[in-house]
Amino acid sequence: MANERVATVSPVSEAAATGKVAEVFADIRRTKGIDFVPNMWRVLATHPDHLELMWTRLKAIMHPEAVGRASKLDPATREAIALA
Repeated sequence: MANERVATVSPVSEAAATGKVAEVFADIRRTKGIDFVPNMWRVLATHPDHLELMWTRLKAIMHPEAVGRASKLDPATREAIALA
């Protein structure tokens, strides 16, 4: 029998997102220039206040231009550093 991983939290689908979650999802797509919300954010959306807090803080660090600050690194380099 293989060791199967079982999710303990069901991600919030983009179609089911309402209110604060829908607003944050839209901001994630717009800021990152993508047409989907990554699973990490969909799982955090099970607690809308945490989702908003985490996105606001990460956005300020990873996308400073979105909050009116300049960055010495381009977005691709910041993403590469974050992945490392």
